[in-house]
Amino acid sequence: MELLGKSKEELRAFCVALGEPAFRGAQIYHALYSERKFDVAQITNLPAALRERLRKEARITLPEVKQQFASADGSVRYLFGLGSAEENKDFNTEFAENIASTEKGGKERASRLQKPASVEAVFMPSEGRQTICISTQAGCAVDCHFCLTAQLGLIRNLTAGEILAQVLLPLEEHKTRLAPQTNVVLMGQGEPLLNFEPVMAAVRILLDPEGMGISPKHVTLSTSGIVPGIERLAQEKVRPKLAISLNASNDEQRDALMPINKKYPLAMLIDACKEYPLRTWEHLTFEYVMLGGLNDAAEDARRVVRLLAPLKSVKVNLIPWNPGELPYRESSPERIEEFRRILVDRGVPAFVRYSRGRDVMAACGQLALLQIDGSQSPVVSLR
Repeated sequence: MELLGKSKEELRAFCVALGEPAFRGAQIYHALYSERKFDVAQITNLPAALRERLRKEARITLPEVKQQFASADGSVRYLFGLGSAEENKDFNTEFAENIASTEKGGKERASRLQKPASVEAVFMPSEGRQTICISTQAGCAVDCHFCLTAQLGLIRNLTAGEILAQVLLPLEEHKTRLAPQTNVVLMGQGEPLLNFEPVMAAVRILLDPEGMGISPKHVTLSTSGIVPGIERLAQEKVRPKLAISLNASNDEQRDALMPINKKYPLAMLIDACKEYPLRTWEHLTFEYVMLGGLNDAAEDARRVVRLLAPLKSVKVNLIPWNPGELPYRESSPERIEEFRRILVDRGVPAFVRYSRGRDVMAACGQLALLQIDGSQSPVVSLR
């Protein structure tokens, strides 16, 4: 049995099935997520006989750190090698069939869902905190045209353990110089709401005071606007903050940039946001990638104001586009500031968010398994 990614209840039930007291499962849970012990031999509060049995009948599978890329700004991009995720097989198979029937190139993408894969995470230290950007799928099926990750297509979904490992391993590596606060953003490769169950299993462990103990205020899930997933997330008792990638001011524009908009257009998305239950301290975040000459005009800003007007508590993060081999260009600082000022003057809080790690292809929209060796080329061939 794979232990990493299992809840406290699952680990307790596993120990009972072995003829052990249930509290042994809670000890394993604490050792994995609070103490970051990844070898059962290190869990010394377990009896030696149980540790030996676990060595034979259980496993803790960590991704292989294939490469690390250190940015001049202190960020580190991790390239992790993954297995075939047999644990996630049923969900991947069901999703593969859906992708094959609905997405362009779907059969080719679906055929890769069970194969070994690589995935990326980014560790970003700053004063008083560290932020870890993690992936929820290897590749992505949503196909946002301005994002390099979309060029990979979908390889497969990640398990809860594979998602958690992207937080656990960087924290352990940097443990001697960690800041008091850890932020986790589910904004790396993939669409989190298209891998709902494993993502939420990982999130519950991240947010559990007896697990990894990260505050819900410091964990954010970013979606391209999967309306059924937003509605489902709204029903969860334990959940992260929600961020929505908007990136356009009308349907025509968004259809061209984000094909998912044809399935879940802006009116449907805004209706789901109206019904989303915000906690007293919470607001909805909308992310808007600034594309020069395409979505950054003053009229775009005024349309965004009108679009978000029905919502109670929002903020907008304006994200300068991060370069890649795609047919787009960055907005000028002047256009970005004009856009921001229009939003703020009309009562919409707006902030410019410059991405970290651009020099090592670790910034927003750049995670495409690229190596940095004077040229940029795929580490592995995925097509």
